[in-house]
Amino acid sequence: MSVHISAKPGDIAKNVLMPGDPLRAKYIADNYLKDVKLVSSVRNIFFFTGSYKDKELTVGASGMGCPSIGIYSWELFTEYEVDSIIRIGTCGAYTKKLKLFDLINTDTACSESTYAECDFGWKKDQFKHQGKAYDIINETAKELQLEVKTGSIHSGDVFYRQEKGKPEIVKKYKCLAAEMEAFALFANARFLKKTAASLLTVSDIIPTHEKISADEREKALKPMIELALEAVVKM
Repeated sequence: MSVHISAKPGDIAKNVLMPGDPLRAKYIADNYLKDVKLVSSVRNIFFFTGSYKDKELTVGASGMGCPSIGIYSWELFTEYEVDSIIRIGTCGAYTKKLKLFDLINTDTACSESTYAECDFGWKKDQFKHQGKAYDIINETAKELQLEVKTGSIHSGDVFYRQEKGKPEIVKKYKCLAAEMEAFALFANARFLKKTAASLLTVSDIIPTHEKISADEREKALKPMIELALEAVVKM
């Protein structure tokens, strides 16, 4: 076991789906996986391993923010020899060209975060997706006749940002939307030569203040979850 994950060697699959919320991980395990086993619950961050269409996979939560997903993805990659992690989560759109429920397959994650500089000495403010998962998600979306947007997203360190208007990094890289985790996940994967992708559902439109209601969230996230699962089958 690692410091923050209590699973035994062999209990974590090579491919991991990673929502932020532990209860969302439980929802996926309960509703989509067969022969499910809870393999870790340290700090109530649940990890479940089971199978989807005979493909073994693990679904586990990342928590919120770059430091949190940085810890969990690092331990999965290094202690449990995970090959790929697909982050699945929600995001806030910076543009009115995006609509609620739109799907974004993240090409590049941009951030003001010092995560990569502190960890690897990389003074970079953007990292691309790593490995084959991004392309597999796009190919699978076409097969499922799902429209998926691609582009840059902003991994912010601040949720309740007081600054008015778009942050400078969003303007610099023309980021489509904001979330808080992909930058650290992509940095870890690049350093360790692993595969990482981030598939997001637009849950709110920042310029118009539109947002998905609590009642709509389960329905809203279903296409993203099913696309990610189908992509893992091909990996």
